[in-house]
Amino acid sequence: MIETLKKLFGIKPQVDFGELVRQGAIIMDVRTKAEYAGGHIRGSINIPLDKIDANLGKLKNKNQVIITCCASGSRSAMAQSGLKLRSYTNVYNGGGWMNLRNKI
Repeated sequence: MIETLKKLFGIKPQVDFGELVRQGAIIMDVRTKAEYAGGHIRGSINIPLDKIDANLGKLKNKNQVIITCCASGSRSAMAQSGLKLRSYTNVYNGGGWMNLRNKI
């Protein structure tokens, strides 16, 4: 019954972003270059949301774990959806970069 309610309300299990990073996940910050320059997660890559298609060559392994982040979580959700549409299989929305930084 609980599993049915979780599915009904879209409740998903918590993602351990720290563990994903320890296992080699890529953190992809989809904010603008200026936003990224103002602060970011060390080791992340900056591919602005509107430049993802032009930079797919940087993400050659479609099975690589990718965690998207931005300022608030909305652009990273769009990036996650776009990557999944392009057959990337292990993409997680990390939400806002400062929040994500505290989880890893």
